[in-house]
Amino acid sequence: MGDVLAYEAELLGLVREYLDFAGFEETVKVFTKECKIKGKPLPKQAGVSSRDSKALPVQKDLLTAFENGEQKVFFQLWEDCISSSVRDNEPVAQKLEFYLHVHFATYLLKHSVGQPNKAELEERISHFKVYLETKGAALSQTTEFLPFYALPFVPNPTVHPSFKELFQDSWTLDLRTRLEKFLSLTLKARQTPRLLTLFKENGQCNKEMLQHLHQQLVESEHRTMTYLKRFNKMQVDYHNLIGVTAELVDSLEATVNGKMITPEYLQSVCVRLFSNQMRQSVAHSIDFTRPGTASTMLRASLGPLKMQDVPLLPSLDYEKLKKDLITGNDRLKAFLLQALRWRLTTSYPGEQRETVLQAYISNDLLDCHSNCQRSVLKLLHSKSEVVRQYMARLINAFASLAEGRVYLSQNPTLLQMLEERLKAEDKDSLTWENVLGALQKFSLRRALQSAMIKDGLIFWLVDVLTDTDCLSDYTLEYSVALLMNLCLRSAGKKMCARIANHVLRVLSDLLGHENHEIQPYVNGTLYSILAIPSVREEARAMGMEEILRCFIKEGNAEMIRQIEFIIKQLNSEEPLNDSIVSDDEEEEEDEEEDHDIMEADLDKDEVLQPQLGELAGEKLLTTEYLGIMTHTPKTKKKLFPGVHQSIDEPLQRPVTPGYHRTMYLM
Repeated sequence: MGDVLAYEAELLGLVREYLDFAGFEETVKVFTKECKIKGKPLPKQAGVSSRDSKALPVQKDLLTAFENGEQKVFFQLWEDCISSSVRDNEPVAQKLEFYLHVHFATYLLKHSVGQPNKAELEERISHFKVYLETKGAALSQTTEFLPFYALPFVPNPTVHPSFKELFQDSWTLDLRTRLEKFLSLTLKARQTPRLLTLFKENGQCNKEMLQHLHQQLVESEHRTMTYLKRFNKMQVDYHNLIGVTAELVDSLEATVNGKMITPEYLQSVCVRLFSNQMRQSVAHSIDFTRPGTASTMLRASLGPLKMQDVPLLPSLDYEKLKKDLITGNDRLKAFLLQALRWRLTTSYPGEQRETVLQAYISNDLLDCHSNCQRSVLKLLHSKSEVVRQYMARLINAFASLAEGRVYLSQNPTLLQMLEERLKAEDKDSLTWENVLGALQKFSLRRALQSAMIKDGLIFWLVDVLTDTDCLSDYTLEYSVALLMNLCLRSAGKKMCARIANHVLRVLSDLLGHENHEIQPYVNGTLYSILAIPSVREEARAMGMEEILRCFIKEGNAEMIRQIEFIIKQLNSEEPLNDSIVSDDEEEEEDEEEDHDIMEADLDKDEVLQPQLGELAGEKLLTTEYLGIMTHTPKTKKKLFPGVHQSIDEPLQRPVTPGYHRTMYLM
């Protein structure tokens, strides 16, 4: 009882808050009255009651003040209803607040009939200047906001080319929409009753989640142990390698002084470098007196694991699999799509992975060669969001492999289906992310590049990249890389020339983005489109060279060299090369670089978890869909591409982010 008394006021407050939230108006009155009669303390009610949460008065007041240009009223309400933690720490709130200050500073210039009141205008500009020197100073390093720091010092901003967009109705309308959305989300979040939050955090509805978390914990611990063993082995090998390298350096120095290296010494070095299983055979069966023997054996030791080390996975009954993918319930479809993807992503690169992929292709797993109304590919349009997501993940995994892209490209409707999904899905969904990833990998193939350019995907990408706040790192990287791959084609350059100003502004904003992984693709896109004379003229008019030189001061050596190439391209006076125009006339598929990279993001944030007794992954496949052994291994063409370019230059060949990072490190 003592515990109840200690927290009685707070408990009663929780009850009243929930009753108020649920709309029990009469009950709230009776409850409050009875608490008063019994002398029970009720804490003061903070914030706005939930009865008004559908149309919060403060939200209406803020929007009214915004439209009427009432600067003092607006920012007083803004500070009262938006917590300081949100205003000071949330990037979305900081950016919105900056543009709100710009709106009020220029309000009189946009809405006054004739000349605005000089004293009032000076007061607003002075207020904006104080903001820039204090709270707004934090954004001074961001390219997006840099031009606005000159606004207070421009005599007539309405005619200045840098602020042309600012005085269009669309700019104000867009800012109002952003403000309304921000207020709805922020103020709505404050109305959730604490009782409901406590129930969600500690209630019975979390029992299943705890089971899933426990299962994930066991799997994670197993993976951690595996990785720890690998790490320890790598560390031992590394120390061994450093020791041998030091000895070899000593030996080279000795040869300079005329001392000979004996075959026995070479043998001892090689034995130390080979794996434990090979040491005995190497020590006794190889003649190290023959020139080249030691180096040949060392290179051979770096080859892929032998077949007995990596067994082939069991064959599957693909007819039954495809039937259940089309006619099964949504949960079964999702588990099958997940298991089939895991077969690809967790297999060992080399013969095991190639055998899995060839089995999928030879059995036409995704119905790419089928014209049936009910095909596996149609799962992209499933009503179930989870099925759509897992279908997109599987297609993205296929597209990660060169042979998989060849297979997918044989279906004439798949590209259009993916483009439709890209425009229909939410931008923050994993479905959207994986569809984009697949399209980016498709852009390595010339025929698919041409189709995407023709479909106007460049315009759509530029619009998406206008606002990067809602994009994940993966989505941002693959969006910019896709844009670059399409802009490497002359048809893509010409598309950009039609919206040159918009493209150049988006790219200049991306140059200063905090995600440095996108810089090579931004540089590559800029370098490519600046081959068009009209784009160069537009870039010079907007002061692109000054913008680029700002980044030379802050960039690393590689980026500096790439930007110097871009500036050289910008100042070039060469006309558009006719040979570049002709690249779109070559319809035959050129030799595609062998981009085979399974990025970890393919398996991230799994929303599908098996319940107790439910089969999933390889266990589901081998228990319910085991087939007759039909493995037909296929010889790989080549391991690495034959075409290389200097890292000093901007990218000039199509790449995928995962592959580019890996090859750059190599």
